[in-house]
Amino acid sequence: MLRTLFARSAKFPRFPQTTRRGLLTQAHSVGPTEPPLLGQTVPQHFARVVGQYGDRDAVISHHQRIRLTYDALDRHSNALARGLQKLGVKKGDRVAVSLGNNAEFATTTYALFKLGAILVPLNPAFNAPQVLSALNHLAASHLIIGAETNRPRKQPRSNISLLTHLIPNLSSSTLESELVPSLQNVVLVDNAHGRLHLEEYKSVRRYENVVEDGGQGGALEKQDLDPNEIVNIQFTSGTTSMPKAACLSHRSILNNGNSIGDRMLLTPDDVVCCPPPLFHCFGCILGYMATATHGSTIVFPTEAFDPLATLEAVREYKCTALYGVPTMFVAELELLAHGAVPHGGFEHLRTGIAAGSSIPSELMRKLHKNLNLTELTICYGMTETSPVSAMTTTDDPIEKRIDSVGKLLPHVTAKIVNPSNWSQTLEVNQRGELTVSGYLLMKGYWGDEARTREVLAPDEDGVLWMHTGDEASMDEEGYIKITGRIKDLIIKGGENIHPLEVENCLFAHPAVSEVSVVGLPDERYGEVVAAFVVRHSGDDRKVSADEVKRWVRERLSHHLVPKYVFWVGTYPKTASGKIQKFKLKEMGIALLQEGKGF
Repeated sequence: MLRTLFARSAKFPRFPQTTRRGLLTQAHSVGPTEPPLLGQTVPQHFARVVGQYGDRDAVISHHQRIRLTYDALDRHSNALARGLQKLGVKKGDRVAVSLGNNAEFATTTYALFKLGAILVPLNPAFNAPQVLSALNHLAASHLIIGAETNRPRKQPRSNISLLTHLIPNLSSSTLESELVPSLQNVVLVDNAHGRLHLEEYKSVRRYENVVEDGGQGGALEKQDLDPNEIVNIQFTSGTTSMPKAACLSHRSILNNGNSIGDRMLLTPDDVVCCPPPLFHCFGCILGYMATATHGSTIVFPTEAFDPLATLEAVREYKCTALYGVPTMFVAELELLAHGAVPHGGFEHLRTGIAAGSSIPSELMRKLHKNLNLTELTICYGMTETSPVSAMTTTDDPIEKRIDSVGKLLPHVTAKIVNPSNWSQTLEVNQRGELTVSGYLLMKGYWGDEARTREVLAPDEDGVLWMHTGDEASMDEEGYIKITGRIKDLIIKGGENIHPLEVENCLFAHPAVSEVSVVGLPDERYGEVVAAFVVRHSGDDRKVSADEVKRWVRERLSHHLVPKYVFWVGTYPKTASGKIQKFKLKEMGIALLQEGKGF
């Protein structure tokens, strides 16, 4: 029996997941109908939480040594909101935010939500052309940006050259940008720790001055907000090369975050360590929104992911939950394995979220054993669904948490359809395309009706469904198993090969740290299996390509054995840590042309 460290607060009772009578025969399931959906806007709900838990920590920024109680976060965000109002920010304006995980981003989030302005998080690693494209696509009125960008395993990057690209005369007293005509103001957050001299850049506003101009941070006058209005636009980070701007509402992100926190059994006593970025749905909604709806505390170890700082933060603040994508957890386990971090200090951990990509079973077992994450949950979702549609519970059987992404969240419906005939719902345990419906659907892609219609389609009853592009199956109990991206399917001589099956097999090899499998063109079979393998750091054992192939051959059928094995040090990844397989394919083709396939 898995343990629960904290009793459920009476303020946030646990609602049992309702089940449909009998077992499913078709791959069509409806999530629980309790608790009812929240009908407030994000600021309205936040005000209730502040009233109940104002003296509790809301945000801890470890690297800044800043703690904000819910009351302080409320006051600071009010002051910032008033200061932004004086700069012309109003309801409906798109405000781009390019910051790492810090107290300023946490405060800015609620300031914009309170104003009814639309938060547009940008990846701080974007270069000038990417920022330019995003600002112009949304006709953004304001940009809030760090003086520097911190990136994993790299030196900080000054953003002055990026800003100079947008605003050639930064030293002028007025802001003028021919490249971004909609841009009215840039607010600069000084996170450079004295490395940059910012006084000469008079055309940009300093964050601390905007807050000061906002006054004492009293409650804002009513902004006439509606729960169904767009409040967040997220650029999809997916594994394709063409990001899209998904429009999410108060209703969708508030209820999604609340359901996630419910399923994790979060209480005001929980402390959640969140290294995933706030500019992505993982950090913003699974992290910040799930904790804020439950009066819990969120901890930001650093602006960008650092495995050592993450484990140190868990120990220092006695965190009860830890978030990550598989690559993050692998890096943390490597540090533990090599003695870089003491094994003690993780006894308070109980739960967390693993998401972003499929979780190999061997990795799950290591997290249970080495980090005490015995109640770790698995989430599945996409930016366009605000984002989570299915999730395991803290007490699901271990095999379900290894082999599935759980059942649907409340008020969510899903079915598995024939990818070539969307009107055909498949039988249970058949593989097809996962489609999702409910309150969590995006409003559409900003300014792109054609691409919206490609994925959001009504059925014969007029119900709108999001076509995820993910191949999945659903069992008789409603558990959903993701078997891969439909476009990642490898078809070798007419035989369907699912990369995850091969990846799970290879991940169990003692010398393999990470692995990703793609299909490469082949004259005879059409496609063949190629494995891109990262060896364990410091491992004296030199595993060969032949040994990798033999490992698979002894455990799986012959047609799943990789024809090619490539040794790599890292992978091309999205901002949220997902491996970009289309880039791996390009890399593999180039390596084969150079005669470097093993």
